Amino acid sequence: MNKKNNRITVKDVARKAGVSTAAAGRALGGYGYVSEELREKIIRAAEELGYVANQVARAMITGKSQTIGVVGADISNPFFAEALRGISDIARRHEFGVLITSSDEDVPREQEAVRILLEKQVDGLIVSPADINNCHHLDQAIAQGIPVVLLDRKLPTLAADAVLIDNVHASREATRYLLSCGHRRIAIITELSSDYDTQLALEPEKFSTINADRLNSSGARLLGYLLAHHEAGVAVEKTLIRRTGKYCAQHAFEETLAVLDAAAPTAVFAVDNVMTQGAWRAVRERGIAVPQKLSFFAFDELDWLTLTTPRISTVAQPIHHMGVHAAELLFRRIRETDLPVSWQTYQVEMKLRESVATIAENVKG
Repeated sequence: MNKKNNRITVKDVARKAGVSTAAAGRALGGYGYVSEELREKIIRAAEELGYVANQVARAMITGKSQTIGVVGADISNPFFAEALRGISDIARRHEFGVLITSSDEDVPREQEAVRILLEKQVDGLIVSPADINNCHHLDQAIAQGIPVVLLDRKLPTLAADAVLIDNVHASREATRYLLSCGHRRIAIITELSSDYDTQLALEPEKFSTINADRLNSSGARLLGYLLAHHEAGVAVEKTLIRRTGKYCAQHAFEETLAVLDAAAPTAVFAVDNVMTQGAWRAVRERGIAVPQKLSFFAFDELDWLTLTTPRISTVAQPIHHMGVHAAELLFRRIRETDLPVSWQTYQVEMKLRESVATIAENVKG
C-alpha cells in the first residue's frame, strides 16, 4: 500500500486479488479482455480495499472519461437548474459524471469554459450558446469528434443536435392573448445582448427582413411580439420595447421603471424568468394595482408566480423534459457518431391566471 498518501492503487488491488497489475488495470478500467471470473475477483478485492478509480489515468488509456460537460448561460437561473436536474438524471443512469460551468451569457467566458471542459476530456457537451452567431468554438469541438447538443438554442450551420421551443411562436401566442384582451400598449422587457437582436429593437418596423434563425431567445421572443402586433394591425411604439442589454434582474427592474414612467403601458410582458423578477419588483415598487391598473404576463413558470396576489399568467416550458432529452440525445450521439442531426422542438403551455385584465372598449364583439 502507498504509505505516503494512503491512496489505494491498482497495484494494491492486484496484490490482494493475486493477479498481475495489467489484469487489474484492464478489469478496473473497463478496457481490454479479462475473464468474467477474474474480473469479479478483482472487483471484489477493489471493493474490500475501498479502491477509487483514477479517472484521469483511465481517460488517457481509453480516450473516454465517463463525464459530460454542461455550459449553462446562467446556472443560477431556475431554467438551467431545472434542465440540469433532467440532464443529471440521465447521466446517472449511464453512470457518467457531469461537469457544470456557467458562461453568464458571455461569449469569451463560454469559449474558455468549453476549452477547459475539453482539456478535462469530457465525452460530450451540452451547451446553451450565449450568442448563436458566435459559435466557432463549438465547431472546433465537433471537428475534434466531441458530440455537442444545444439546449434552448439551435444553429442551422452547426452540425449539432438541439432541444428547444419555438420562441417566436410562444411569444406571438402570449402577445396575441394580451391583444385579444384589448391591450394596445404592451411593454416588452427583454435582454437583446447580441448586435443582431439589438437591430430588431432599434428598427422594429423592419421585422420582416430579420432572419429568425440568427436570433437568440430574447430576440426571437421580440420577433413574436412584433408579429402578433402586425397581424392585429396594431402599431408598436419603440418606447415600449425595453432592452436590458444584460441577463440581469436589476437592469430589468430599471427598464421597467423607465417604461412605466414614460410610456404608460396597459400591460407588461417579461420575456424570461430573470426579466420577470426585475419587472415584477418594479411594478410593486410603483404600487401599481395588478391587474386593475396594469396587466402582467411572464415567460417561464416559477413557483413564486402562483404565490403572489394576483397569480401571474405565464408561458410554461417543459424544462425538465428538455434537459432529459438533451442528455438522451448526447448519449445517443456518444454511442453512434454517424446519426443525422436532430432538432427536437417542444410545445409550450399558456398558464392563464389573474394578472391580466380585459380592456372592454378595445375588445370586439
